[in-house]
Amino acid sequence: MHRLLAAMALFAAAPAIAQSAPPQSVEAIAPQIDQMFASFAEQQHIPGLVYGIVRDGKLVHVKGIGVQTLEDQRPVTAETRFRIASMSKAFTALTILSLRDEGKLRLDDLAEAHVPQMRDWTYPTADAPRIRIRDLLHHVGGLVEDDPWGDRQTPLPEADFTAMLARGVPFSRQPQSAQEYSNFGYATLGRIITNVSGNPFEQTVATRLFKPLGMASTGYDVFASPPGARALGYRFEEGRFTREPDMAPGAFGAMGGIETTANDYARYVGWLLASWPARDDPETGPVRRSSVRELVQGLNFVRFGQRPAALAAANAGPCAQAVAYAMGFRMVADCDLEYMTHTGGYPGYGSVLMMLPESGVAVFAFANRTYAAPSPPAYAALKALKAAGLALPRAIGPSPALITAYQAATRVWTTGDITAASPYLAENMLLDRAAPTWKLELTRLKTRLGTCRPTAELEATSAMAARFRWPCERGALIGTMLLAPTSPATIQQLRLQAE
Repeated sequence: MHRLLAAMALFAAAPAIAQSAPPQSVEAIAPQIDQMFASFAEQQHIPGLVYGIVRDGKLVHVKGIGVQTLEDQRPVTAETRFRIASMSKAFTALTILSLRDEGKLRLDDLAEAHVPQMRDWTYPTADAPRIRIRDLLHHVGGLVEDDPWGDRQTPLPEADFTAMLARGVPFSRQPQSAQEYSNFGYATLGRIITNVSGNPFEQTVATRLFKPLGMASTGYDVFASPPGARALGYRFEEGRFTREPDMAPGAFGAMGGIETTANDYARYVGWLLASWPARDDPETGPVRRSSVRELVQGLNFVRFGQRPAALAAANAGPCAQAVAYAMGFRMVADCDLEYMTHTGGYPGYGSVLMMLPESGVAVFAFANRTYAAPSPPAYAALKALKAAGLALPRAIGPSPALITAYQAATRVWTTGDITAASPYLAENMLLDRAAPTWKLELTRLKTRLGTCRPTAELEATSAMAARFRWPCERGALIGTMLLAPTSPATIQQLRLQAE
């Protein structure tokens, strides 16, 4: 995952390397998680809900709760079709990236190069930058936040959208100056997909994503779904349910129009997760792995604040949070989790996806009540999976350069002399701290800790950084190493401290 948010989170230097308990099984904690979602559905007056847990590419648990229609009380199953609203945006972003990968567009292209109606737009100031495709992906095009207006535009005919684009839009701010969520912007990305591919964006997304991933029950046209297959959408007002009208496919579908099932969506989520970690394996997906990982790259318009009240109430109180919008996903770091997510809010529907890509774990949920995204139980489920040892980051094997540096660090400790690692030290090391000062510090640590036992265990945090923990007579020694960008790699930082 992108390390920007990790850097923003508070953390102590050289933390102790915890010894993890053996993980539980998903089956063991599934009843607890089932109850989280059942309670949420009851409290929020949701007719029907389905949720799934994806781990290591597989749908390891799925549960339907309630009914897909109040009229005939048909129960929700993993094959029930729900609209997922703004969780559709990631499919639009992926399709743009796949067109980019084929050289058919560039993310830094001006949007007007592919949507001619935008060329005569009046910008806020004479020096305002013109909107790029990249700006639309990240919601930094200066367009006004348009929930819930945008939701009701889903069935807008393409000709009407063309006229809307030609008239231009009022700007909320300068493009590229801040992040502001725009459904209009993602509808414009849909038009770019149509114009660049030569086919309607719905067809292009289906050809590039739905069909290769085996998502046979997924699409934009709810009226094409078989009778009885859909979860109908409801609003809850004044103590009673009202049926929300179905919306036909149209120009704004690229921002929120997809309908899918838990089984189909799990295939997609499993494919996303399989893009981590980076590796040498042959490409097997419809979009290359590096492009999927690109979805997490924000433009650094980071927002800080408290965790939303709904999450705080369900997950042990308030907590500081940092959020950045990437491409069809938000990146979130708080005191419990660092995750990628998106919710969907629609007339008649609410949905959520939360992923820990470096752990290969995700939780998603769909509901059929207006704007009822099941975020609190999804977050609580992800926390429960992590606490059970089922959502831990995949270990990174130490690179040969780290192993060599680790051996040199071991000699430094054994001899009590930093110069024992001289051939492997970057030029800054003895300039930043003189050899006699190193000797004094090593002596103090040995006096405090007694005999320490270097182990073969080295926890790599990248190919150029690692930490280690050695048991000692009186505690433990914690070490961290950072290598320099030299060839061969040398040690630019070595920190040793008592636990």
